[in-house]
Amino acid sequence: MIKEKNNTTLTFEDFKTEVLNDYRIAVTSRECSLLGRKEVLTGKAKFGIFGDGKEVPQLAMAKAFKNGDFRSGYYRDQTFMMAIGELTPKQFFAGLYGHTDLDYDPMSAGRQMGGHFVTHSLNEDGSWKDLTKQKNSSADISPTAGQMPRLLGLAQASKIYRNVDGITTKDKFSVNGNEVAWGTIGNASTSEGLFFETINAAGVLQVPMVMSVWDDEYGISVHAKHQTTKENISEILKGYQRDEDANGYEIFRVKGWDYAELVSTYEKAAAVAREQHVPVLIHVNELTQPQGHSTSGSHERYKNGERLAWERDFDCIRQMRLWMIAINIASPEELSEIDFQLKKEVLEAKKEAWSSFINPIIEDQKNLLALLEQIAEASINHKERIRKYISELSVIKSPLKKEMLVIARKILRFIEVPNSKVILSNWIKNYIEITQPKFSSNLYSDSDSNVFSVQKVLPEYADNAKADLDGRMILRDNFDALFTKYPETLIFGEDVGNIGDVNQGLEGMQEKYGELRVADVGIREATILGQGIGMALRGLRPIAEIQYLDYLLYAIQIMSDDLATLQYRTVGKQKAPLIIRTRGHRLEGIWHSGSPMGMIINAIRGIHVLVPRNMTQAAGFYNALLETDEPALVIECLNGYRLKEKTPLNFGEFKTPIGVVETLKEGSDITLVSYGSTLRLVEQAAIELLDLGIDCEVIDIQSLLPFDVNKDIVKSIAKTNRLLVIDEDVPGGASAFILQQILEEQNAYNYLDSKPQTLAAKEHRPAYGTDGDYFSKPSAEDIFEKVYSMMNEVNPSKYPSLY
Repeated sequence: MIKEKNNTTLTFEDFKTEVLNDYRIAVTSRECSLLGRKEVLTGKAKFGIFGDGKEVPQLAMAKAFKNGDFRSGYYRDQTFMMAIGELTPKQFFAGLYGHTDLDYDPMSAGRQMGGHFVTHSLNEDGSWKDLTKQKNSSADISPTAGQMPRLLGLAQASKIYRNVDGITTKDKFSVNGNEVAWGTIGNASTSEGLFFETINAAGVLQVPMVMSVWDDEYGISVHAKHQTTKENISEILKGYQRDEDANGYEIFRVKGWDYAELVSTYEKAAAVAREQHVPVLIHVNELTQPQGHSTSGSHERYKNGERLAWERDFDCIRQMRLWMIAINIASPEELSEIDFQLKKEVLEAKKEAWSSFINPIIEDQKNLLALLEQIAEASINHKERIRKYISELSVIKSPLKKEMLVIARKILRFIEVPNSKVILSNWIKNYIEITQPKFSSNLYSDSDSNVFSVQKVLPEYADNAKADLDGRMILRDNFDALFTKYPETLIFGEDVGNIGDVNQGLEGMQEKYGELRVADVGIREATILGQGIGMALRGLRPIAEIQYLDYLLYAIQIMSDDLATLQYRTVGKQKAPLIIRTRGHRLEGIWHSGSPMGMIINAIRGIHVLVPRNMTQAAGFYNALLETDEPALVIECLNGYRLKEKTPLNFGEFKTPIGVVETLKEGSDITLVSYGSTLRLVEQAAIELLDLGIDCEVIDIQSLLPFDVNKDIVKSIAKTNRLLVIDEDVPGGASAFILQQILEEQNAYNYLDSKPQTLAAKEHRPAYGTDGDYFSKPSAEDIFEKVYSMMNEVNPSKYPSLY
């Protein structure tokens, strides 16, 4: 384990001790990789992807990594995690087996495959630990280069903490912005757009980031000549090298088997990034991958004999061993003895991890078998069938929980003795009740600061207040109050700063709060999201603005794979309460008026999705969210910025409750459910329908995720007995989710006298212009006629067909 050093003077004995310790870590990691592959091939583990061949450069990185620093890496950094003391061999194997207990697999309690690493940023109650006193790793994800955008934000947080005054919460997150964000990636993955977008953004922002590229010349089976121009990432990034006239990167290239040079290079890189806040790229080449990409195939299929021979000769541990012998650190015999002892230790750790994993399940198997024997004995007609299932279960030496439940649930179908059926039924229900949370908990926050902890606070108005203020000014004045109230809050996006966003909802805010807190950024949606995730992981309260809802598609992968899954895949041990601000729904043209809500809500479960109908509601959501510890997407109405609203007196204080619907008009004949811009059309149609004696109840969903937690919609349907969902998304988009929630979760079918219906936009994108909007999305006339036709079915004589 690497520890902080105060004395920089090393004797030869100190040096020898440290090098031998590094060697032990490298060999331990290698043995874990070798034995881990065997565990997959024997079936005890499902899949393996290991860090063999990358051990020595990761040792060098660990030496330069300090308390407070953050790693954002990929799935081969096991040696690094061992070197900083955050991964033991026993934990390594527990993760490989998928142990569902954080005490055994602190990386994800079996939710991610091996090779995905994390440190715990939160206490048991969800509060922050002091991150300056520990070495930190943000939670890994598998999608290649998906770790890059988050890395940018982790580095930018140091810049904010160093340069923004008044952040009262900073003590747990930074010491004068001295922390470095360390990224790792495989050479092939540098072909991804997310890599280049992040590299460019870090160069522009000048943040303390050290990016390591582990280069073994292959991406799975595909050689670098098919991956990278000139087969050399540092060569093609030479234009990013800083000089006297322009900012940029410091770029290093070092051989991955050269221990001494690696240590020196990483020390230099850390000093540049930490002291000068300059991004650094380290291209670590001439690396090997002794077992190939993963357990799903052999690298002998795609590497020729010459390459395989070179890999054996230039294996980084072999080269480190030769170097140690050459400078008298240790003799071959001493190193062989170390190797032998470590092999035994890793084998023993593997055995302990397997016993800890399998023994409780075997105990469950024994208990179930005893129970099933009693049930078989009492059975009248199906004794032999039950005993056949008992025999199937009893011969399984390493049972899975699934296998026990499969047998138990099949037997339940054939039990004719009532008492036996109750006993087995209870066992099944109890086992699922105990086991299911181990796989399904922590998608959202369980802390006392989750979204349900916020109490509604109504906007306050002066007597005789009139709707005379532009909606965008409501937002502006509310953001002003929030930036004053929360010094750790900042907002950034395209056109956010100088002009105060494209709709002037931030007018004058940059001038008042500075370019770091209200910041313009380049056209790069994925890394805008990444900035927000990384800064939120380090205790800031960022608001990342995506200019239009349609452009969220550039960032949907980051939102879905990284932010939305963060609390889930860390079992509540990390959080990133990022607020994503965007605007959408009705405007003009294919690319500025989409409402792809079905795609969004299905892709980002784990992030709250809020759809305010006006800017006061939106401001109330921002006020509420900054009191919570959860991420959310807030979609403002594009056509609402110039509409007049009343001026609240309590900016920054009023709060729109999350997960709660609002009834805008009470009625008795039919319940109309919608959200966002469409509500104005629904309200208009409801007024016109009233002229014909049709009394509509109009409900604003306000929040798609979570959805109507008080189940107020079904209460309305119990009164009206009819339902129409109006949605700007494509048919079967968000409306399908809304219906599922109302019909299945709220059991509204019990109260329906007519078929529940939806009115959605056309399947194509909205066409340009006012006519394009009218013929692409639901109009007030569409809504009127849809409701009228439903009432025509009820009472044709009172509501004769219009057509």
